[in-house]
Amino acid sequence: MKQALHLKIGQHLTMTPQLQQAIRLLQLSTLDLQQEIQEALDSNPLLEISEDEAEQSDETHLDNYESPSVESNQDTVNRQTDSEKELPDAHADDTPVEHEWNDSIPEELATDSQWEDTFQHQSSSPVSDSDWLDNENDTREDTLQDHLLWQLNLTPMSDQDRLVAESVIDSIDADGYLRSDLAELLEQFKSQEPELFEDVEEDEILTVLHRIQQFDPPGVGARDLSECLCIQIRQLPEELSWRDEAIRLCREYLPLLGSHDYKTLLRKMRLSETQLDEVITLIRSLNPKPGALISSTQSEYVIPDVMVRKLHDEWVVSLNPDIAPKLQINSQYADLIRRADSSADNTYLKNHLQEARWFLKSLMSRNDTLLKVATEIVERQRDFLETGDEAMKPMVLHDIAEAVSMHESTISRVTTQKYIHTPRGIYELKYFFSSQVNTADGEGASSTAIRALIKKLIASENTAKPLSDNKIAQLLKEQGINVARRTIAKYREALAIPPSNERKRLL
Repeated sequence: MKQALHLKIGQHLTMTPQLQQAIRLLQLSTLDLQQEIQEALDSNPLLEISEDEAEQSDETHLDNYESPSVESNQDTVNRQTDSEKELPDAHADDTPVEHEWNDSIPEELATDSQWEDTFQHQSSSPVSDSDWLDNENDTREDTLQDHLLWQLNLTPMSDQDRLVAESVIDSIDADGYLRSDLAELLEQFKSQEPELFEDVEEDEILTVLHRIQQFDPPGVGARDLSECLCIQIRQLPEELSWRDEAIRLCREYLPLLGSHDYKTLLRKMRLSETQLDEVITLIRSLNPKPGALISSTQSEYVIPDVMVRKLHDEWVVSLNPDIAPKLQINSQYADLIRRADSSADNTYLKNHLQEARWFLKSLMSRNDTLLKVATEIVERQRDFLETGDEAMKPMVLHDIAEAVSMHESTISRVTTQKYIHTPRGIYELKYFFSSQVNTADGEGASSTAIRALIKKLIASENTAKPLSDNKIAQLLKEQGINVARRTIAKYREALAIPPSNERKRLL
């Protein structure tokens, strides 16, 4: 086949580096944006924080600076300068505590002496690096095992029982349960440390386990739910009403309670409905997962990107000024570029100046886009801000994209991991988008509003005869909302609401 060269003219879209940077900044969350800005400040000498914000930061530090320490330093300088004066006379009006402090100082100091040579502070020795590391490690939250081992150290035990207790504590899971069988634990102990656990029997492990089950939180170390609840009830006062009946129910008839078979429970417990309801109320006050009380997870805080408030009957949308520092071009370095020479230093500054301008322009574009989209969302969801979830209107990405003349992918990037602060709470911008469900009037209802209606109906239902999914569908149909039973079940499960048979109560 003969080879030849051909010219072909065509057009295609190419994303410039500036556009790629703008898109990347647009989809960053608040924390990621702060990290990106910090990296830009560290790598580009032409970028700096604006002077107004730096002055505010300095004023904040000065406000937090304690004035007594300044006075104390000034007193030290005065004492060094006027060393030949008698210190008791200079501080005749001081408090008695300061008199005691001055008594340990000689009346006169040598001119060429150092303050530290004469006066020794009664402070502790300098803190080493390892001490600082230990203090930093102390800030971490204790796990359940740490909490139990701390109580174990306060409990008198023999050395062998203490080793068994430490091994049992290591086998307790995050919920506070001992999932392993005693025989398995004994075999595991002997396989790991045959010399230490050679004479240990199952009865000894059970005795140690009962000791651990008296630790805090109540119910820890239980082998199943029944034992966990019984441990917690036994730690309640003996004169508490229905205490013995609750222990009996948890020990013998807990599966019947789980299946809501109240008729069988009434017959076997030989109690009236009112009495059984009192017993069940006591059991519901217990914690089925005691280990969850000692949590090692740290709280995560959400920083809103947009603020919404009502002023003079109008909803005002503004960006949160605290999410990112205000940046500007370093004027001193920018003036150096005006030399217009071709040196390597000037070329270096020119390149970074262009990058700084692109970065600032991308940040401005991100803020403008975020504010424009948030304003349009608030405009469409005024009823939600006024009355709540039941007034949420159906809305999809295409609606906002068409209103602000942007692509749907851009709206998706803007609303992902971006939060808005409203008088009703903090919501992700994605929360305001929901599908539409047909109604009798033809306008349609938001799926979020339907979930709110379902939650409201179930909250006000008769617990002795809870609403079924079919009944909820009929009630919504009476309000002009046509929803299938399967849709009701799906929304109910999304709200973590159990079915009607599990919501049934005696009274």
